[in-house]
Amino acid sequence: MRRATLWWATASMAVAALVGVGLTHGGEVPQRRDDVVPADELAVQRGIAPGLPAGLAKIKHVVVVMQENRSFDSYFGTYPGADGIPAGVCLPQLKPEQPCLRPFHDASVVDKGGPHGHPDAVRDVDGGKMDGFVRQAEQPQVSCTNPDDPNCVPSGSPDVMGYKDARDIPNYWQYAKSFVLQDRLFEPISSWSLPAHLFTVSEWSADCATTAPQSCDNAPQTPGLTGFSTGRHPIYAWTDMTYLLHKAGVSWGYYVAPGYQPDCSDDGMTCAPVSQDAQTPSIWNPLPFFTTVREDGQLGNIKPINSFYQQAKKGTLPSVSWVVPSQQDSEHPPATSPDGQAYVTNLVNMLMRGPEWSSTAIFLTWDDWGGFYDHVKPPQLDENGLGLRVPGIVISPYARKGFIDHQLLSFDSYDRFIEDRFLQGARLDPRTDGRPDPRPTVRDALPVLGSLVKDFDFKQKPRKPVLLPTRPRPGKASRPPG
Repeated sequence: MRRATLWWATASMAVAALVGVGLTHGGEVPQRRDDVVPADELAVQRGIAPGLPAGLAKIKHVVVVMQENRSFDSYFGTYPGADGIPAGVCLPQLKPEQPCLRPFHDASVVDKGGPHGHPDAVRDVDGGKMDGFVRQAEQPQVSCTNPDDPNCVPSGSPDVMGYKDARDIPNYWQYAKSFVLQDRLFEPISSWSLPAHLFTVSEWSADCATTAPQSCDNAPQTPGLTGFSTGRHPIYAWTDMTYLLHKAGVSWGYYVAPGYQPDCSDDGMTCAPVSQDAQTPSIWNPLPFFTTVREDGQLGNIKPINSFYQQAKKGTLPSVSWVVPSQQDSEHPPATSPDGQAYVTNLVNMLMRGPEWSSTAIFLTWDDWGGFYDHVKPPQLDENGLGLRVPGIVISPYARKGFIDHQLLSFDSYDRFIEDRFLQGARLDPRTDGRPDPRPTVRDALPVLGSLVKDFDFKQKPRKPVLLPTRPRPGKASRPPG
């Protein structure tokens, strides 16, 4: 295990319910014909996919902020108007003779969650009953040297039925109130952090035998990890978003917060976290192992988060940014929710104070459910399905105010938005992208996925910044479920 951990550091130096179109607060506003970009030279110059609102050109910077391990119900299960925790929920415990457990307000700043690998997602969902969360969290204790390991079963009473509200995460609730909250955003795969982060940048999680894209096979739980026992680095040979961006001349950056990273590369229990920086490949920073990134000479686009702060301040952000935290700011148990909220608030404030706020769209989400309860059965789009619901917030001067988006969405929707805005609607499609791979589905082309464009009103006057304190006072209590 230590050999695998050290290898990472060494190698880094070298490298219908589905349709869900109902939209809260009055529904979708019809577009005028003169507000649509035709398939003409204007659309080509702006990079906008034909048929989308001309106002989409106002967005010149997309920033995807990825936090860790929270379900929608654990953060917004009592948010007014959202599809939150239903009345009367009570989940069975591991021992049938024990009483069932109900949702409760969890004021703790340090949470535990539960196991959250692919097998755990299957057991949590339990064929659509959504009742396996407590039983999973009560499994016999396993040594958790690294709590970031998806198989970790925390000791003590389970807290997976706990929920937070404005008393605990007031800034997140304020962003939802001021901008857009998505209550049908699903993790793109029912698995843990690494597959989720791979889907974020490539819409697939695979294991590849060689650097040839056609050698890759679907791998929802252990992508590219089979070689760790031999000391080989994983091979991510399939096509990712940076390939399309680079080919089209669209700037991008992947920003990594310094500190510590989870580095249980083979899902074991004995590896300790190691130092994290932009040049350290990890489960939250997989791009250095993509052959496309190396072959395109784009490793330099993976940068420390200080570069993001400097670029935001100077007004030199790339067109597309992904931002990932270090362990202490990630909200991944045992990291605290206040620390994660402070980190995110600082990011948002930095963007709002910068000269590019008027042309920016921020998509904030959490990479997987972390074992916490959620009541909505994930849709089965393909053999990978979708994972459990996670919170999603859209922050932009053109975001609708106080809007709750009920469309079916996943992280693939972020890629579709990027493609529609900057790539004229090009998709990560093996038939058209120039690098054929055997992915089971072209996720960004699925018509059942909603369009993030609907979260914006490009006719409205750009909204002023909503600057919030990084350590806010508690907000008001929400109404308990039921």
